[in-house]
Amino acid sequence: MTNNIKEQIKNDLQQAKQTGQVRAERVREIVKSALSQVVSEFKEGSTELRTLVKDAVSTVIENLQEKGSDVKEEVTASIEGALEAVNSKRHEAIAKTQAEVKQLQAQLDEQEEKIQQEVEGILTEIQDTSQEKSASAKTAIDSAINGLKNSEEAELLKKRYAQLRAQLAIVQANLAARYGGRSEEVQGYLDEAKNWFNQARPQAEAVVTQVQQKSSQIDEKLGEAGTAIAKKERQIKQILRELLHAAADRLKDKEPVKK
Repeated sequence: MTNNIKEQIKNDLQQAKQTGQVRAERVREIVKSALSQVVSEFKEGSTELRTLVKDAVSTVIENLQEKGSDVKEEVTASIEGALEAVNSKRHEAIAKTQAEVKQLQAQLDEQEEKIQQEVEGILTEIQDTSQEKSASAKTAIDSAINGLKNSEEAELLKKRYAQLRAQLAIVQANLAARYGGRSEEVQGYLDEAKNWFNQARPQAEAVVTQVQQKSSQIDEKLGEAGTAIAKKERQIKQILRELLHAAADRLKDKEPVKK
């Protein structure tokens, strides 16, 4: 089995050399394709599977040794391809679980929205009945209701929660990209991060210049990451790291004071 895989990788690399396509992305696809055909026959995490991965990477090194020390990208790509192949089932399970989590989150959001609507309705009714009260009682009721409706602490908590969820999605995108996740999985996390950042974005009139710049930087990095994934460019990991740092900096920003 191992010899067959090594032979396939060797032959594919030779063909790539003949056509001048021995690039990192091609090496990754060669190793991934070869291992994907047999990984289902091994138990996940087994010694045999690990040996198969090591042999695949060694085969790449042996067949590209004429490049000398200038083979780092190809070796990295071969490891990435191997990881993606051996972890494909796990990533499929992760994607399924993520879909279930999103569905449950949507149900929670719906229930919370219903609670909010019911509370708003009750407060409105109380405020309407206050018209019949004395001036002092009406003032007290209006003040209490406005305090409940316009709680800055509640708004800040919602904003921070959205920022944390966005940052978590970026962390998950980084992990997926680093450990062989499919491009669709990484893009899904980026879409989720963008959605949460939009929810956390302050109103335009309340945003100071520094916060605007940080938000623009995050938007730019999200766009770059999406483009890199679509083109399968190798700098995606660097872009994701930069995006994570930008998100962390944004979380440290103080909320602008409302005037």
